[in-house]
Amino acid sequence: MGDVVIKVENLCKEYRLGVISHRTLAKDLQSWWSRVRGQEDPNVPLEAEGDACGKVERFMALRDVSFEVNRGDIVGIIGRNGAGKSTLLKILSRVTGPSSGEVRYRGRIASLLEVGTGFNPELTGRENIFLNGAILGMRKAEIRKKLDEIIDFAEVERFIDTPVKRYSSGMYIRLAFAVAAHLEPDILIVDEVLAVGDAQFQKKCLGKMEDAGKEGRTVLFVSHNMGVVAQLCRTGILLHAGSISCEGNVLDVVHNYSLSQKRGCGFLPGQLFKLEDDNICEEQFQVTEILLLDRDSNRKAIVKTWDDVKFRITFHAPHKVPSGSVVIRITTSLGYKVIEMSTRPLSGLDVSFERGDGSIDCFIPRIPLSAGSYKISVLLAVPRVKWLFTGEDICDLNVLENDIYCSGLPPKVDRTVFALEHSWSRG
Repeated sequence: MGDVVIKVENLCKEYRLGVISHRTLAKDLQSWWSRVRGQEDPNVPLEAEGDACGKVERFMALRDVSFEVNRGDIVGIIGRNGAGKSTLLKILSRVTGPSSGEVRYRGRIASLLEVGTGFNPELTGRENIFLNGAILGMRKAEIRKKLDEIIDFAEVERFIDTPVKRYSSGMYIRLAFAVAAHLEPDILIVDEVLAVGDAQFQKKCLGKMEDAGKEGRTVLFVSHNMGVVAQLCRTGILLHAGSISCEGNVLDVVHNYSLSQKRGCGFLPGQLFKLEDDNICEEQFQVTEILLLDRDSNRKAIVKTWDDVKFRITFHAPHKVPSGSVVIRITTSLGYKVIEMSTRPLSGLDVSFERGDGSIDCFIPRIPLSAGSYKISVLLAVPRVKWLFTGEDICDLNVLENDIYCSGLPPKVDRTVFALEHSWSRG
């Protein structure tokens, strides 16, 4: 396997919908023996019978999934709900087995799949730390060495000797992540559970996972927050209907995911936002479309750092407003405002909203945003009087890495928001 720590080959997982068991061991054995002999299952209800053999509907959660993960990689796994992300992580964590295919890995695995996984609710937080450590194959001395650090990271020192059944979901997650991360597994698997924690704790967790990658450990991370995925991960895997539709550089994968979402909603290349005609209210000010263009007003499907970009805002006005303004606000995925552009006061431009449909362009030469995922808000207003329309986080803007410093090095995810043009000289 070389430096490969996880190798997945032709992985498939099939579920039989509505079929769990017959609730008694005797009937389960009877049904099994009938299948072995090729006979009709005597325990299948009449209404569940698809034919004489009692066939049931089958669902393929994963289809021929194959990929490799190297030591020290932080891999983001993304996709729509039902794409197979959690099923894949459960197989990798050995919670469930595959229907076919093979998974090979090197090292110790720790996983955080959902609130309370691996915890005994009757035991205290301290006892669960030792229990989880024992499950991971660690000795008591190793766990004791890390105990204070785990408790401090989880911020549950006051309640560490309280049964975890009395913990809130946030306390559960803080302690579970602290245990999984600090017991130093070779492979850390984290599902969408971090959404339960507050922003400060999420930041701590992201820093801890980043440190794990630098220390040569491997992290598999599932999240619907594209900004966090783009910030944390270097490589990505996009799942669709149980299959891998795209893998590689995380920013390219996130961009392909955004395009696939928009194509499913009828979006065209370069179209960031489109309001369906049925939703346009003739009596209200509304933004109806946002286009992403280049300097020459051609549609632009991809934005890279220091590209020239133009936003074209199309709006509907129910009546004339002779002196208005348009505001474009760009924020990070965590809600921090990084840029706000307004027709007033910086440009001194008064926008005349004529009754009906109109549009306005905002041109940004060499956009200074570093690679990542951002949110765009658009607002229409009568300055210092009232807001006419407030479209908060109305669409996404994904900025891809660009070799702006001509280093010739492979693309990487920057940790800053801005990439400013600058020069150096001796003083």
